[in-house]
Amino acid sequence: MKLSKLVLSLLGSLLIANAYAAPATLAERWSTLRTEQPKLQIRDAARALGVSEAQLLATNIGKGVTRLQADGNQPREIMRAALDLGMVQAITRNENGVIETTGVASKFKQAGDKSEQADAKDPETEARQRNIAGGYLGGQIDLRFHFENWKYAFAVEQAGRDEGAVADKDGHVGCYAFAVEQAGRDGKPTRSLQFFDANGTAVHKIYLRNEPGVAVYDKLVATFRLPQQSAELNVLAVAPTAAEKPDAEIDVKEFQLAWKDMTDVHQFAQIMREFHLSREQALRLAPAGVVERVTPAALRTLLENAAKDKVAIMVFLGNEGLTQIYSGKIEKTMAAGGFFNVLDPDFNLHIRDTALRSGWVVKRGGVTSVEFFDNEGTQVVSFFGVRERGKPQPQAWVDLADSLPKAK
Repeated sequence: MKLSKLVLSLLGSLLIANAYAAPATLAERWSTLRTEQPKLQIRDAARALGVSEAQLLATNIGKGVTRLQADGNQPREIMRAALDLGMVQAITRNENGVIETTGVASKFKQAGDKSEQADAKDPETEARQRNIAGGYLGGQIDLRFHFENWKYAFAVEQAGRDEGAVADKDGHVGCYAFAVEQAGRDGKPTRSLQFFDANGTAVHKIYLRNEPGVAVYDKLVATFRLPQQSAELNVLAVAPTAAEKPDAEIDVKEFQLAWKDMTDVHQFAQIMREFHLSREQALRLAPAGVVERVTPAALRTLLENAAKDKVAIMVFLGNEGLTQIYSGKIEKTMAAGGFFNVLDPDFNLHIRDTALRSGWVVKRGGVTSVEFFDNEGTQVVSFFGVRERGKPQPQAWVDLADSLPKAK
């Protein structure tokens, strides 16, 4: 009898202890998830755990992860310093696409190039100047920044595969910037800078791809190391996508006149802002004869034929914080891992083409482009023909765009 009472007492104590046990930390939950799914990418792990990628990465601060300064102009200054890294791999992604280019970023020919030093006579010019980082315009690592959407930064050292080496890898960066050291597939550590937005979503990542650049990297991390190495990130919830302005409220006639008056393709963004249009809405309301809808399958046709016919293309893929650009010919294309891919030595492109809703061949400002949108109406990727400044696009590109399968 006494033994039974003792057993019951012990069981009751265990039940009470379990009831008051602290819940598993995020780091512990991630550790468990990695054990269960060792090949799971950090972006997908974060989604499974109901947090952002930046928050998940920050759980390793002090264990190989170092948080970097990211207030004000610091992300721009980090990117400016990164120009000295030498050979790197730049990775940018959105929800349904990843672009990777390997090379050396170009600097402006003169320190403080005129384009960076020009007087800010209007808000638009001032905004452009804030998004200049001393280079990255053209060349092997071609980037267009929107630093106002960058928020955080880190440095990470951990065992694991190099996420930049597999077809369905992660390429996020955001308002947090992290310098990352991971053990690569060859056993050597890989080092990278990673940036995330205010939602903790990756905006851009740069992996060091040369040994001489290690000293430059280490100096950069030491220079921009945040004094307070806190894992607490005030990540904001992702805001719902704003509803399009109803077509009936758009002055379509004036919009179409503005389209026809375009003399430069770069004027398109200003026209969309002026008429409060989403990008896909603008294509839908365009003047007759300047856009043609193509099927989502046209993406594969475009890439396969560009490779087969050796047509040089420009690829634009980005997110709210950055657009990355590749210019050149492509060779190897294939479907793998749920993506349609370009797998060349210095250029990789991965598009989840099953998530595409529409494609458009667009002619504006004397330039032909092909743009693809996902099921949410968000642009995933766009293509142009490579051309010399001041000259028309090659006819081979125009013919390729015009030959794509049309939507019914």
